[in-house]
Amino acid sequence: MIILVRHGQTTSNAQRLLVGQSDPDLTELGERQAQALVPLLSDVAQAWTSPLRRARRTASLAMPHLEAVVKESFIEVDYGTLDGQPLSVVTGEQWRQFEHEHTMAFGGGESLASVDQRVHAELDAQMADPTSLLHSATHHLCIVTHMSPIKSAMTWALGVPGSAAWRMNLLNGSLTTLTTRSRTPALLNYNVVPQSLV
Repeated sequence: MIILVRHGQTTSNAQRLLVGQSDPDLTELGERQAQALVPLLSDVAQAWTSPLRRARRTASLAMPHLEAVVKESFIEVDYGTLDGQPLSVVTGEQWRQFEHEHTMAFGGGESLASVDQRVHAELDAQMADPTSLLHSATHHLCIVTHMSPIKSAMTWALGVPGSAAWRMNLLNGSLTTLTTRSRTPALLNYNVVPQSLV
């Protein structure tokens, strides 16, 4: 299986700011969220992480037994000039435009279609490789990343348009698990939060 973990809460998350490829630290709560994942990730054989500090710190706290491999393809979407801005700077009309125009870039940065392209390419490679941990029932790959790449992976597993990502929420410190069924990708669970944090 592939277990996708959204990093713990950051200072920007706590302030309800758009956070893309900027690099804020985890909050104290974010570190607790990462540590709560330790017992759930004991079967992980390999770890990947986004290059951003919040993902790398979450990976080191959640899987202290592993050294994570940095994967640029799982970095968060580039919000361009919107990065670090309050959510309120984007109007309802603008959000609806982003939702319906999947190739539209945020603030001159990156589009969600671009995120899909890089994430789906990595997952397609895992799917095509019979020795990949995606196909293992007992040893797992954990990828510590961000909201947009995880939602992209979810749409890949379900075979639905990328715009479906707008119809769901994803919490900090949550787990989403992908597997295979009859040689096709499948979504096993989504947005699972440890009971200790509920």
